[in-house]
Amino acid sequence: DGLQNQSVIFVQEGAEGSPRLLLDPNTLSADGTTALAGWVPSDDGRWLAFGISVGGTDWQEWRVREVATGVDEKGVTRWMRYTGVSWQPDNSGYYYSRYDEPAEGTAYTGRNLFHKVYFHRVGTEQAADRLVFERKDQSEWLLGANPTEDGRWLVLTASTGGQKNRLFVQDLQRPGSDPVPVIDEFTAQYTTIGNDGSIFYVRTDEGASRGRVVAIDVTAPERANWKTVVPEGPEALRGASFAGDQIFLSYLKDASSEVRLIDRSGSLIRTLELPGIGSASGFGARRDDTESFYTFTSFTRPPTIYRMDLVSGKSRIWRETHVDFDPDDYEVHREFIVSKDGTRVPIFLTHRKGLTRHGLNPTLLYVYGGFNQPQVPSFSISRVGWLEMGGVFALVCARGGGEYGREWHQAAVKVTKQKTFDDVIAAGEWLVANDYTSSHHLGLQGGSNGGMVVGAVANQRPDLFSAVLVQAGVMDMLRYHRFTIGKAWAADYGLPENEDEFRALHAYSPYHNVRSGTNYPAILVTTADFDDRVVPGHSFKYAAALQAAQAGIAPVIIRISRSTGHSGGMKPTALAIDEVADLWAFLAAHLGLELEEQGRGGR
Repeated sequence: DGLQNQSVIFVQEGAEGSPRLLLDPNTLSADGTTALAGWVPSDDGRWLAFGISVGGTDWQEWRVREVATGVDEKGVTRWMRYTGVSWQPDNSGYYYSRYDEPAEGTAYTGRNLFHKVYFHRVGTEQAADRLVFERKDQSEWLLGANPTEDGRWLVLTASTGGQKNRLFVQDLQRPGSDPVPVIDEFTAQYTTIGNDGSIFYVRTDEGASRGRVVAIDVTAPERANWKTVVPEGPEALRGASFAGDQIFLSYLKDASSEVRLIDRSGSLIRTLELPGIGSASGFGARRDDTESFYTFTSFTRPPTIYRMDLVSGKSRIWRETHVDFDPDDYEVHREFIVSKDGTRVPIFLTHRKGLTRHGLNPTLLYVYGGFNQPQVPSFSISRVGWLEMGGVFALVCARGGGEYGREWHQAAVKVTKQKTFDDVIAAGEWLVANDYTSSHHLGLQGGSNGGMVVGAVANQRPDLFSAVLVQAGVMDMLRYHRFTIGKAWAADYGLPENEDEFRALHAYSPYHNVRSGTNYPAILVTTADFDDRVVPGHSFKYAAALQAAQAGIAPVIIRISRSTGHSGGMKPTALAIDEVADLWAFLAAHLGLELEEQGRGGR
């Protein structure tokens, strides 16, 4: 209903049926801190596999519920982390990945080693689960498994946490056969789309920074036998999926979605008409389906689900999100800034229509800038609150992200990470130079990797911003790899054991570059006591160093959420509202935002 602590799952018969309650996670804990970590129905709709996280931890427990009765089967799969589940096409059970049970006292800080793939049969205990794939010689690999729709093959992937992976297949028609390598080196990213017998369609950035689709015969996987189905184009190919007998291709064109539909030979059928600048996702369907569903959203448009006829290509709205907010009062536009080295970087701006550019508008600049993750238009109810108060929201697509493919990502990793910070600084300077705001009214926000980015930027340019929100950031870049899954981030950050990477890390590490006697802006650091991805020690040390070094009068505050973790999506609504209220109040106090005592927001 919008105020429940956790989202509720309903089920209905057919696209036009009446929904009924299937799973309410709000009943699992009194304070709402037990959350759904994921849920996947079996292909026949008989079973629902669902994961539970307690207190926001990345550790998950998965159960199976019978959809018709709402009764859970016996058997719980535990110690799952960095995994989903994939149903066997005969619906008898699912594949998943897990770690061994950690030693006492190490569950939330100890390193995670030796990921393994298992098969769990519905109605059995975890002790009976079958080990499918492990690599005793590779403690750092992250493993995944997904069977093909026809049930013939099991596709196994291995990565070290970066954007490169290996690919293996196991012939499920030969019980007990070993997985055989298709790609047995970390050279690029490979994502299977679907298959025709032994011919696999794979999206990859090998030999194509912005992505392409190739056909690989897994019985003869040598590169000389590959066939290009979709060559690299000027836009970044971020997703591809079968729907019916067609393939949807999801591109980013200057960080906004463009979707094309092709046949299996690669010939274009049509380009999907989207409502405007925004993000489209979904499009998956089985090979015999005649329709598909997708979602479109933007900064001012709540998620809207469309139902698409795959034969005619026509779409119609199937479900809309209703929010007490009028998008027609606001405008979204995309601009381009020039960074320190001359690189053209996109920035999105959202604000009230008719905004006066007098240099006094309270403005929040948001950044992530890492791990090949593109920052694209999306709807956030908390940002609506910021806009309604009269604030301007800006999102910069800094290098290190995935907005323009592998080269854009690789331009700002390891020893070149400074380019991410340069892009953010250039964005802040552009906002000031173009009279959207001034340094006295400019705020900066980032979380996780983005928390590291804004911490580094605040150290380098404390004069450019008046308030900074550092959320669950990786702040000690010389020790990040010693906790939980931290070493998997080395593909982006590098390792301090390597001399050149140590020098780069030490040069920007937010914790190590706090300088006594500096006039820092107001800084609010946030973390959570159950954050076992970016352990809260990062934030504790960074905040303490800042508090000791601050020479100005602006406050440095740390806010610690209780019984929550790294993932904001699992945070109870009540706690999320409390946190957003604190964030926006902090910005309002330090960016000069004047609030009306009555009515919906200020000017």
